[in-house]
Amino acid sequence: MSPDFSPERSQRIDLWLWTARIFKTRSAATTACRGGHVHVDGQRVKAAQKVRIGDTVRVRKAGFEQILVIRGFVDRRGPASLAQQLYEDHTPAPDPALRGFTPRRDKGLGRPTKKDRRELDRLRGYRSSGQ
Repeated sequence: MSPDFSPERSQRIDLWLWTARIFKTRSAATTACRGGHVHVDGQRVKAAQKVRIGDTVRVRKAGFEQILVIRGFVDRRGPASLAQQLYEDHTPAPDPALRGFTPRRDKGLGRPTKKDRRELDRLRGYRSSGQ
């Protein structure tokens, strides 16, 4: 099974997203299309929309957007090494300033006590139901 790079070939977007391993299941890819999380060349698409080589696909999932350019097609889902040949990833690197601070405990201190947890919650701005 090798990718087909012929320019006249086309494939449904939900099938391509699944074979390219962007989504774990084809139904998840279909649901994303229905929800408006998939755009091809700037246009919102339905799951049955045909895509061709050179199309730009934008997929929004889990708070970030992936930008992919289609380079090939396969008929069946294969290994990840094959799936990576199907697209070029143009997703910009995440901005490190947007990452939040994650509190870390010193090594060897074990689990946080109830008092430690309350202090962490207070730092994070959570309200306790007991107060």
